[in-house]
Amino acid sequence: QVRLVESGGGLVQAGGSLTLSCAASGSFRSINDMNWYRQAPGKQRELVASISSGGSTNYEDSVKGRFTISRDNAKNTVSLQMNSLKPEDTAVYYCAARVNYALNRYWGQGTQVIVSS
Repeated sequence: QVRLVESGGGLVQAGGSLTLSCAASGSFRSINDMNWYRQAPGKQRELVASISSGGSTNYEDSVKGRFTISRDNAKNTVSLQMNSLKPEDTAVYYCAARVNYALNRYWGQGTQVIVSS
């Protein structure tokens, strides 16, 4: 079983910054790609950023240049540094990860980010 726990959400003014963190725990041999998704009210969940076990990253177009994903393999954590936040970044942010090269992803419970204009 794998558990992902997010932290770091909150309320911030437009133009501000937040850092989200996610810690993985449980029984696994390896953590493969780790991801941040978000879901805004009335919208589908979307992939925001991904990072491979080797550190390769990918970003959704609207966050490129503003968000940075990073991971600490020794601590089994992944972070999302969010700068220049916009009201349209308001959403529940979810951490996800694949382990042991399985196809399924494990999910965290989500953390709310609200960006006020």
